[in-house]
Amino acid sequence: MNFSKIITIVPLFILILIFYNVMAYFGVDFNFESANPLFTVPLPSGATWKPTWSGIIILLGVATLYVELLKSTRTGTATIIEHALSMVVFIGFLMEFILVKTAGTSTFLILTLMSLLEVVAGFTITVASARRDFSMGG
Repeated sequence: MNFSKIITIVPLFILILIFYNVMAYFGVDFNFESANPLFTVPLPSGATWKPTWSGIIILLGVATLYVELLKSTRTGTATIIEHALSMVVFIGFLMEFILVKTAGTSTFLILTLMSLLEVVAGFTITVASARRDFSMGG
């Protein structure tokens, strides 16, 4: 099995889960309320953008969600395996949110809901694509 095949089967949200856990282990605060900005960017409007680790990981989650939704438009056996693994990743997110103290943040809940959305949308898109392919074939 080559690397590109592995990337298409492995749910990318597992990388977000690992990244969150590693950063939390090293003491990064993912609470919106108490997080310190990483840097500041003055905007032309006069406002100042102050991104935090919470915002950065949510942006990574949105980008990952987009890639996962693109991956779900494929049909085949590998897609079914990928959807099953995505469900396992979502269950991991959910269990960690409930049971792990450092994961009990709004940031982690948003990532958990993104993972759920990826699972539901992935199955929905795959079924719709398969139905369209089936109706064209016969």
